[in-house]
Amino acid sequence: MTPNGGVIFIAIVVLAAMMARISGLVVLGALTALFAAIEVGAPALVALRRAAILMVPLALFMVVVWVGVVGRAPADIAADQPGSRMSALAYVTIVSARLFLIVVIVQVAGMRFINLTPLQFIRILRAPVALKRVVVLTLSLVETLEQSVDRAHTALIASGVITRRVSLRNFLNGWVLVQTVWLTAITSVTGRMRDKWPTENTLSLLDPLLTEQKPQPLSVRDWIWILGAGALAAGIVWADLYGAP
Repeated sequence: MTPNGGVIFIAIVVLAAMMARISGLVVLGALTALFAAIEVGAPALVALRRAAILMVPLALFMVVVWVGVVGRAPADIAADQPGSRMSALAYVTIVSARLFLIVVIVQVAGMRFINLTPLQFIRILRAPVALKRVVVLTLSLVETLEQSVDRAHTALIASGVITRRVSLRNFLNGWVLVQTVWLTAITSVTGRMRDKWPTENTLSLLDPLLTEQKPQPLSVRDWIWILGAGALAAGIVWADLYGAP
C-alpha cells in the first residue's frame, strides 16, 4: 500500500465513521479489523490498547454526564422531548464507538508506514508543496513543545509551586502550570519563526526536498481498499438518509 492510498482510505473511513450509526459502525469496525490484520498484523493490537486507554475514561465521563446527570440524549433536548436514560446511553455508545474507531484506524495506518520517516512519508504525498511545508514545520515543533513542557514543569517544582506527586497543591496551582507551559511554548515557537528559520533559510532549503519528482501511482491494493471503503461509506450515507439503525 502506498502513502497516498493510505491517506485516501483513512479519510474515507473517518468521514464515514462520523456519519455512521450502530450498524454502520459495526461494518466499519469489521473493515478496520480486516485492514489491520492484512496490512499490519499482530502489532495492531497495540493500537487497540492505546485507543481503549484513551476512550474508556472519556466514555465513563460521558456516561456520568449524559446518563446520570442529564438523563436524555441531545436529540431529545433539541426536539423538546422527555427522552430517557436509554436514549442517552445509546448516544454515548455511538459517540464513543466513533471516536474509538477513528483513533484505531489512524494508529493502524501509522503502523503500516512505520518504515518511512515522517519526512519521507510527506514527500511522497500528492499535495501542494505549501501544505507539505506547513506539516513538516509543525511536526518539527513537537519536540520543541515537549521540551517546553519539561522546562516549565521542572521550574515550577523547583520553585515549590507544584509537587512531583499527586497533591492538593497541584490541584490548586494547576492553572499556573498550564499558563507557564503555554507561555514557554509560544516563546519557543516565536523564536523559531522570527529568528531561527529565516537565519538558516529553512523554507528555501525545504521546498526542493518536498517536491516529488516522480509521483508514486496508486497500487492495485490501494484501489481495493479505497473502493471497498467508498462502497461502505455510500451505504452508510444511504442508511443515514433513510433512517436505518
